[in-house]
Amino acid sequence: MATLSDVARRAGVSPATASRVINGSSKPVTDELRERVLAAVAELQYVPNAHAQLLARSHRSAVGVIVHDVSDPYFAEITRGLQRVATDQGRLLMICNSYRDPDRELEYVELLRGHQVAALILAGSGYHDEAFTRQLNEKLAAYEATGGRVAVIGRHEHSGDAVMPDNRAGGYLAGRELCGLGHRAIGVVAGPRILTTTTDRLAGLRQALTEQGRELPERRIRYAEFDRDGGAEATARLLDADPELTAIVALNDSMAIGALATLRARGLPVPQQISVLGFDDMPIARDVTPALTTVRLPLVDMGVRAMSLVLGVGAPTPRVEVLPAELVRRDTAGPVPPSTRATANSAPRARRGDTTS
Repeated sequence: MATLSDVARRAGVSPATASRVINGSSKPVTDELRERVLAAVAELQYVPNAHAQLLARSHRSAVGVIVHDVSDPYFAEITRGLQRVATDQGRLLMICNSYRDPDRELEYVELLRGHQVAALILAGSGYHDEAFTRQLNEKLAAYEATGGRVAVIGRHEHSGDAVMPDNRAGGYLAGRELCGLGHRAIGVVAGPRILTTTTDRLAGLRQALTEQGRELPERRIRYAEFDRDGGAEATARLLDADPELTAIVALNDSMAIGALATLRARGLPVPQQISVLGFDDMPIARDVTPALTTVRLPLVDMGVRAMSLVLGVGAPTPRVEVLPAELVRRDTAGPVPPSTRATANSAPRARRGDTTS
């Protein structure tokens, strides 16, 4: 591979002059020298070393993003928002998948610091892990001390700029909807216990049920990975333990898709015999059959807001932006089945169509 010195030698100029031409320096270079350098670049098929250019610049151009898994539709949508702002501002995104491994997340913070990124964004749930949280905050504080900017998406214990999806309110909307449809025997397909997202969504759901005189015993909650297979497996365990369930809340849409697959395999019609309600409103939610009733979060906007915070003008105090949740009614949540309706306190109300509240 050709080097800058090779280009300079071919063009008959100094390496400094070749560098000024290639990097678009404001220092003047004659047209004749510029043409010679560009001709040498073309002949040698020279490609500049992007890492060396980054280290040589006083202005940091890259933004580091740590997500749990960019192949997860939740993070794919957030990344769309991040990319939209980054592209508009000519920034490069360096995306790292932690796969919900706290140690890997710590390693990526150090790696991105080493690459001298202009900003760091942590997109995804925080952890109920005091030792990890302490280590993470120490590393982020060291990075910020060098002039780096940090924003988080989701509930973390970092005292800085944050974009917060209203997970608790979303869980409350899900619970209120199912209570309004007359359901009492409600099971939950939850994410990992260690994630703050799981805790917050469950807390909102439990609050709604309590207000309506319903209970959510631990035996009706199954914790699993936040993906399709986790949802399918957790649904099977719920049904085996309590075949009288009339509704299932999945704490993300991927898990809800898995729940629907298990119910279909067992010959349980949705929503005629059992209702399913998801969370996030990923693009696939409207395309499955039946279309998924879910809680919508503005995922793309979450990415837009986080990137705008770290690339915009700083503030003397941390900024926390809470983005609202809303219920999207489609076809998977219906009235409690007639065989169990006598035990319900509320009159059933059929909900159909892609409507929100």
